[in-house]
Amino acid sequence: MAYVDSMLASNEQITRRDHQHWFVLVADARYGILAIVVAILLLVLRGVANTTGNLDTVIGWVVLALVIGGIAYTGWQILRWMNEEYVVTTRRVLQAEGVINKRVTDSSLEKINDAILTQSLFGRIFGFGDLDILTASEAGISRLRMLREADDFKRAMLDAKHELELELSGGRPLPSPPMRAAPPAPPIAPAPASAPLVDAAPPAEAHPAPPAEAAAAPSTRSEMSPEQLTATLASLADLRDRGAISAEEYEAKKADLLRRL
Repeated sequence: MAYVDSMLASNEQITRRDHQHWFVLVADARYGILAIVVAILLLVLRGVANTTGNLDTVIGWVVLALVIGGIAYTGWQILRWMNEEYVVTTRRVLQAEGVINKRVTDSSLEKINDAILTQSLFGRIFGFGDLDILTASEAGISRLRMLREADDFKRAMLDAKHELELELSGGRPLPSPPMRAAPPAPPIAPAPASAPLVDAAPPAEAHPAPPAEAAAAPSTRSEMSPEQLTATLASLADLRDRGAISAEEYEAKKADLLRRL
């Protein structure tokens, strides 16, 4: 994981990550490259001059020192170039640099007032430019030098700023966690056709009245036949199983019906 990734806040996401153009790497590593070129030229001259003795030994040590020093210096500049990156997140613009000792500078998107892109003809041909970021605070990133694909970086930064402004103004609320789907209701068992329901409460889908009030509706008859009682108890049990009435309401209604026999 890159160092910048460990600096992100909660719910902060990276939308653009970029480096300086490789021309910057070549410019910073020019001394190492020059040392390697000089070492190659010395080897060629030693072969042409056919030197011997102490001079040949001295040239050999010089070539070795130049090669080792040039490779080490160039490798160090490559590490510096790889660890210096520019990042746009949903909250900030960050600049991270340093191989061993890290330094991270950031500017909040909501404090960015404007961004000025400067590209020369040479930069437009090879795809780099300078980006000046104008912020409301004195501290923060002010200039991104020779940034690769600077126009795309600026576009990504302005898009992230627009999204943040919509979120802060309430125009685009934060995403909420997904709702758990309700379990499907069990099928309703049909009542026996031979025994009409007298005191059974209607299904909840047919009437908006609360199930408890429907179950507790008074009976219109003082006495019931055994067949009617059986059908009514079956309907009440179905309402209890579907959760329309509680077990206590079911027992109370059952006791009331049994007293009418």
